[in-house]
Amino acid sequence: MSTFPQQDPSILNDKDPELLRIHSIETFGTHDGPGIRFIVFVQGCQFRCLYCHNPDTFDVKGGKHIQLDEIEKRVLRQRPYFGDEGGITISGGEPLLHRKKLITLFKRLKEQGIHTCLDSNGRLVNKEVEELLEYTDLLMLDVKHINDDWHHKLTTVSNSATLKLAEMREKQGKPMWIRYVLVPGWSDQEEYLHELGQFFKDYKTIEKIEIQPYHKLGVHKWEAMGLKYDLEGVNPPTAEEIEKAKNIFAQYFKEVHVN
Repeated sequence: MSTFPQQDPSILNDKDPELLRIHSIETFGTHDGPGIRFIVFVQGCQFRCLYCHNPDTFDVKGGKHIQLDEIEKRVLRQRPYFGDEGGITISGGEPLLHRKKLITLFKRLKEQGIHTCLDSNGRLVNKEVEELLEYTDLLMLDVKHINDDWHHKLTTVSNSATLKLAEMREKQGKPMWIRYVLVPGWSDQEEYLHELGQFFKDYKTIEKIEIQPYHKLGVHKWEAMGLKYDLEGVNPPTAEEIEKAKNIFAQYFKEVHVN
């Protein structure tokens, strides 16, 4: 298992309320939510996913600061390109580590009629997160594995908070997408794909599930950071393996999309 020190993430939420610590910004994104998106990748994450393609977001003291006002201004300048579906997506890293600041940002943007989206692994479930979700038009929830033991192997932490966050969202009655990284030998086991489908099959808020085939595009970052990449030798899923997972999920979800 690759090692990287766990850090106190509270500085991301409690310090400098008008400053958001980010990794990067992507304008005109089309793969992180509906329509054209202004995407902010925040810094800091408590998951240690073996396949993470942005391990440089782990460090809560990494990245750079940006004023919330600056993000708001840039989003409003891009609004003419959003159309009926586009808006802002906060990804990461893990957005919920910045929940207080994102409540402030999303409140302001909602007042301007901007569509808001969170791409989250669901690491936290508390009152602040619940408030943030009230200002979130779409939650894209990254479910790494439905089996807790395998989730630990993949991420070093439990999936309990992730599943509780899904339940919180369902109770709110607001839209949610499930995202699932398909890793051969790690998250493609047929019985667990069915188990995931069974867990979510009665959810009314889930609009679709997105299969994200495993890739190796971030391996060079692990090497540059001096971290051991534990999935060396694991290849991306074949077209047949992806189609098999898609057919299983299609038994439980009204829409299955492959990214």
